[in-house]
Amino acid sequence: MGAALLANTLYSLGFVLEKRALTALPQVSIRQPARLLRLVLGSPLWIGGSLSLAAGFGAQLVVYRTLPIAAAQGIFVSGLVLLVLLSARLLGEETSGRERYALGAILAALLMVVLSLREGPDGGDSVGRAAPYPLILLVCVPSLAAGVWLYNSAERRTRHRHRLPTTGVEYGVAVGLLYGVSSLAIKGVSSHLTTSGVGGALLDLLRSPYPYLLLFTGAFGLVMSQAALQRCRASLIVPVCTTVTCLYTAVLGTLSFGEALPEDPLRLALRLAGTGLALTVLMSMPRHDRRPAQPSPPQPPVGAKELTPP
Repeated sequence: MGAALLANTLYSLGFVLEKRALTALPQVSIRQPARLLRLVLGSPLWIGGSLSLAAGFGAQLVVYRTLPIAAAQGIFVSGLVLLVLLSARLLGEETSGRERYALGAILAALLMVVLSLREGPDGGDSVGRAAPYPLILLVCVPSLAAGVWLYNSAERRTRHRHRLPTTGVEYGVAVGLLYGVSSLAIKGVSSHLTTSGVGGALLDLLRSPYPYLLLFTGAFGLVMSQAALQRCRASLIVPVCTTVTCLYTAVLGTLSFGEALPEDPLRLALRLAGTGLALTVLMSMPRHDRRPAQPSPPQPPVGAKELTPP
């Protein structure tokens, strides 16, 4: 639990620092990845944010070795509350009433997932250690393709004239799919860390698809997430991305790694209700920001006569 909370803090702080750094940079685009990398690597604030995210990655490895996937994702979602608080404090972003209700629902979903955990002398819920490689590829490759396609579709729609400003939900879903695949790969890497002998563990890891999935999602996820984070509010796009990642990992990861659902009906109901509530939060997110109000024309002073053309 402590490692999960540490990962939440590091991830939230990392996203906020990156967003603050991107705000001060020229506009970036996924069509110019080399320029994007040159700009962000020249920002000490962005580098600090990326180091915080990397430390969160290390904490996440520890979590996946000690908790079932579904339980870990439920705890990771709690980081959204800290993210919104940091975004308001450090970025000056304001949340709407609907978004504040969504945060309350996320806390309720977290509580349901935590209550569904079983602890006892037998070690509690089982933690999956391995998954068939063909199954992992069957799950991950279409997801990566869907994420890239959805992001490109969102990019094309934002270039249309007279379109309402986007909140970033489409971007968040697309990047969330990539990070969901990355989360499964992290889970796979954590399973190889239990192998005795460093040389044997490294060789087994290189024979698996996990490091290559991490490289793909790391490269594409970095470019896509930074461009989207610069254009949209961190307090909305990151919660959407995190919710998609958690749902994707909890559902497909549990099935892929063979982790059984709770046998107790009450605990099973809590686990499923928490997942369903998180999905409902995602569906309720607004798709567009309201346009800024147009200034009204100046009114003549009270008592002044209106001039009419002769």
